[in-house]
Amino acid sequence: MAERSFAHEVGKLRMGLGQEFRGEGILAVTKALLQSGVGYVGGYQGAPISHLMDVLSDAQGLLQELGVHFEASASEAAAAAMLAASVNYPIRGAVTWKSTVGTNVASDALANVASGGVTGGALVIVGEDYGEGSSIMQERSHAFAMKSQMWLLDPRPNLESIVAMVEHGFALSEASNTPVMLELRVRACHVYGSFVAKDNRPPKFTLQDALDSPTRDVNRIVLPPANFLHEQEKIQKRWPAAIEYVRRNKLNEFLGGSAGEVGIIVQGGLYNTLIRALELLGLADSTGATDLPLYVLNVTYPLIDEEIVEFCRGKRAVLMVEEGQPEYIEQALNTILRNADVPTRVIGKEVLPRAGEYTGQVLQIGIRAFMRKYAAEQFAAATPLIPSQAAELPKEVQALAALLPVRPAGFCTGCPERPIFTAMKLVQRELGPLHISCDIGCHLFSILPPFNLGNTTMGYGLGAAGASAFNAPRNKRALAVMGDGGFWHNGLTSGVGNAVFNQSDQVLVVVDNGYSAATGGQDILSSRAVNRSKSTRHPIADAVKGVGVKWLRVIDRTYDVGRMRDVLREAMTAPEKGPKVILAASECMLNRQRRERPAFNKAVGEGKRVVRERFGVDADTCTGDHSCIRLSGCPSLTIRPNPDPLRQDPIAHVDNSCVGCGVCGEVAHAAVLCPSFYRAQVVFNPSKWDRFVSGVRKRVIQFLQRRADRRRMRYAF
Repeated sequence: MAERSFAHEVGKLRMGLGQEFRGEGILAVTKALLQSGVGYVGGYQGAPISHLMDVLSDAQGLLQELGVHFEASASEAAAAAMLAASVNYPIRGAVTWKSTVGTNVASDALANVASGGVTGGALVIVGEDYGEGSSIMQERSHAFAMKSQMWLLDPRPNLESIVAMVEHGFALSEASNTPVMLELRVRACHVYGSFVAKDNRPPKFTLQDALDSPTRDVNRIVLPPANFLHEQEKIQKRWPAAIEYVRRNKLNEFLGGSAGEVGIIVQGGLYNTLIRALELLGLADSTGATDLPLYVLNVTYPLIDEEIVEFCRGKRAVLMVEEGQPEYIEQALNTILRNADVPTRVIGKEVLPRAGEYTGQVLQIGIRAFMRKYAAEQFAAATPLIPSQAAELPKEVQALAALLPVRPAGFCTGCPERPIFTAMKLVQRELGPLHISCDIGCHLFSILPPFNLGNTTMGYGLGAAGASAFNAPRNKRALAVMGDGGFWHNGLTSGVGNAVFNQSDQVLVVVDNGYSAATGGQDILSSRAVNRSKSTRHPIADAVKGVGVKWLRVIDRTYDVGRMRDVLREAMTAPEKGPKVILAASECMLNRQRRERPAFNKAVGEGKRVVRERFGVDADTCTGDHSCIRLSGCPSLTIRPNPDPLRQDPIAHVDNSCVGCGVCGEVAHAAVLCPSFYRAQVVFNPSKWDRFVSGVRKRVIQFLQRRADRRRMRYAF
């Protein structure tokens, strides 16, 4: 169950020649793949391309009609290996994953396919995840493209450009026998727009054709002596063919004015942000019209020397808008211009930040500095939409922002992973600090307040491997955490199997919430849900036992904080040697709410009796020490003023976002905190019996309250 269904939107993918397609960038990419005659598609979900996988999954009926094979791959490496189908056969294939982390996982297969080359078009759609909204290390895909010599497309973020680059990507790959990478930033993936559709094309050469007539070319396999020939082929054949295709088809664009002492060269994906910054500075209008010459690099690798020289010749300076570091393109521009004896100055990181996301405000500051230095008269004649000093926040606002508390990322309300880390904190109270090796996934939020747990994280599914060096013959064990998504991605072999083989004495907690929750709630091998196109319901416990783990404990309700604490303590102190695995299972609350909430609302709307559980805090009992908040961290658990005028400490309070998981009460019980939590039932569309029982309760409570009031009055005198 993915976080969003595209079942309705995929109907647009059937549009034919001349029809106007309107929708999201991700949908446009899928339509472009079908228009290009793709034969197979694979990938691994992860922001910002998770929805591309979801669209493909929802469109499987159409894909099957066209003869397109789709796989939700076990990992990025598995997806990249699919491109082997395009090595010997004229089959177009596309794979997709998240940014550099996915490319790192896929690097072995990608390096091989880039070395041997391809016959059919091979397109790698990378969700570039760089900037303030990113959840990963700050790296760019550009370096990998250069390292393996794969051409890198970076289209302007509008649907027409994106669709065109997908189609050209396949053709460029075939023209140069080289895999092509297409990077899409978050804004490009989710931008809305339109383009004129074409008819969908079934693959000319199918996978079945390949199986019926297998072809073998030993020169395409990366083994000596062929691998030495590949390097020569890249330089002498593939590179010139790519240059010629890009130049002939004008994939890079010359926009704006054609004359002037300055110009701007920009990565295609940053074009919209650049135009907005120019508009605010009075150097462009809202449609993108500007007198400044612009050279838009929809292909950022390889660069076209002749186009660069043509654009820069006669200009005093050009501004290179290249997000991130190192400044690969800026360095290349300087080399190209110096070799051509063109004296134009290349300005980039001199006025723009060396690292970080290039937002509109960042580009305004950089462009202003560039124009004032190299085109002062032209800039002075411009009429900015906002005053120049507004590019930076007023000092009063900056001072106020400094006072605002940091809001760390955290677990969702009702998340079944939160009580696991509450139990870890309770165990640390008894056993002392633990070395905890974290993993990629929702559970990584445990390193932030209020839990503050975790020492390192080394990659998806590498939680157990990250603790392998601590297999020391001592009485204290390392603790590792891994999610079910990471377990099936990489952790079964590199984590569990490795620990069994090396007789590691560490403890591993596998968090099984039923889905690949962190990437959007997609089904995985161990999901309990029935998936019509995938095989699910394969227990993680069976896989763990299958590779040789002897010490295994299964907790099927993580909300039981007391049991979680006891099992963790047992694992950390057990006399048995060897890996110890705790499988902590409860369904992801977000996916559960996506499934149950519509049914709940429908039942209420139909007048049916429905009961919803809520938890609360008794204001008279709460002591105000807030240990419950520090051990739980639930977003629905907050504070409010103390109603007792004689007590100043604010009390704990459960707001209306509570989903009734009960963790707050479980924590209070397991940690021996104050008994201030209560559970209540909210009845919608109550029956006559419900109303009668409620009336009796109210009368009894009122009677007891009046009696208590009379006693207080009696002793007051």
